[in-house]
Amino acid sequence: MQHSQTGQTLAPPSIAGLHTILRAAARWEWPTIGLFLAAYALMGVALMLTGGAVSFVLLVLALTLHSSLSHEILHGGPFRSARAATVLGLFQPGLFVPYLRFKTLHLAHHHDSRLTDPYDDPESNYLDPDLWDTLPRWHRAVLRWNNTLSGRMLVGPLIGTAAFLRDEIRRIRSGEPDVALHWALHLPGVVATLVVVTVAPLSVWTYLAACYGALSVLKIRTFLEHQAHARASARTAVVEDRGLLALLFLNNNFHVVHHMHPQVPWYRLPAVYAARRDKFLRRNQGYVFRSYAEVFRRYLFVAKDPVAHPLWRGTGD
Repeated sequence: MQHSQTGQTLAPPSIAGLHTILRAAARWEWPTIGLFLAAYALMGVALMLTGGAVSFVLLVLALTLHSSLSHEILHGGPFRSARAATVLGLFQPGLFVPYLRFKTLHLAHHHDSRLTDPYDDPESNYLDPDLWDTLPRWHRAVLRWNNTLSGRMLVGPLIGTAAFLRDEIRRIRSGEPDVALHWALHLPGVVATLVVVTVAPLSVWTYLAACYGALSVLKIRTFLEHQAHARASARTAVVEDRGLLALLFLNNNFHVVHHMHPQVPWYRLPAVYAARRDKFLRRNQGYVFRSYAEVFRRYLFVAKDPVAHPLWRGTGD
């Protein structure tokens, strides 16, 4: 053992370093880390299979869970180091959305006063009514279908990804350096994923179909998370579900809780909601669904609201 000039005993550097690591690890969110490992294990099993329905289903589950975990880490988990979380997030096996772009746009979405705004909310599905009036009839028909749950699941990923890529290309061409950098950091993970898939027994087409399928499942969650309402506090929903979809969405179905307390980890959201259920439902004026089964019954073939923002009064609002 080493001794300081004051006579105190000091731990050897190796032991001191180990203590530092253990203290840091004690503050990590281990349920989140465990689910990351489970998602990667599930992907590994699916890739080792020869394909077919089993591989497809396992990949959809794993990729959906991974996307939800990416959402979790951009809000501060599972480490206390933002740099470590970014390193973990940069690898996106879902291929289509760079983590840093997701983080930037999603944190902008968390300005609750702008929720559902056709321009200032990056995750809004509403359009400016003036823009809606200029669209050809076939385009409006597709977007109306997209406002049913069946449409959102079947064509929603294609519509959303096309709009996202269009805006990203426009931003890069207009000279936004951060956007280009975020894509540059994303592409190595895409290449690595596709290389692994090409040497696996699973076909590349099955993997790409699973990526689309995962986006489709995620659309169930985002379908009615927010509604147009005069009060910002009443725009965010709760789906009181505790089944498989709630697990895949990491309890983000308790969405009003997440918006009020974005730093609360996923595994604590149900307890926070249960302890203050009346308060949350007063805040969002009863925008609540009992389960995802109820959501399917009500909206599978029925639009939940219009495409044109029903309360929009223009940019001078």
